[in-house]
Amino acid sequence: MGELVFRDRKRNWCGLPWSFTIYSFDEERIFIESGVFTKKEDEVRLYRVLDISLTRSFIQRIFKMGTITIDSSDKTLKCFQLKNIKNSREVKEQLSQLVEEERQRKRITGREYMVDHDHDEFDEDHYH
Repeated sequence: MGELVFRDRKRNWCGLPWSFTIYSFDEERIFIESGVFTKKEDEVRLYRVLDISLTRSFIQRIFKMGTITIDSSDKTLKCFQLKNIKNSREVKEQLSQLVEEERQRKRITGREYMVDHDHDEFDEDHYH
């Protein structure tokens, strides 16, 4: 794992980090760690991210938080959320920039956007 660019705990409704879910990302991957007794770790490569959106409810805006929704071509985490993130707009923009940089670095073309999530024979090398 490279040096983390972002790391934060999922926060409760009032912004306190009382959770066993940790969100983080480096320049190549997004990580989600969750669980107390049974730990689960998921990751998505940034070049697989297809769309990023931000939702901020009234309560989230009061506590300066938001939920980032990410749609990806990953088989395990197709659509997932980073919930109740502090400074969510800045985090979303930082993540979006890293996704673009990683796509350019890997020379991923727009053809990957046409990948069917239900198709089992996705070959990432085909898109380089």
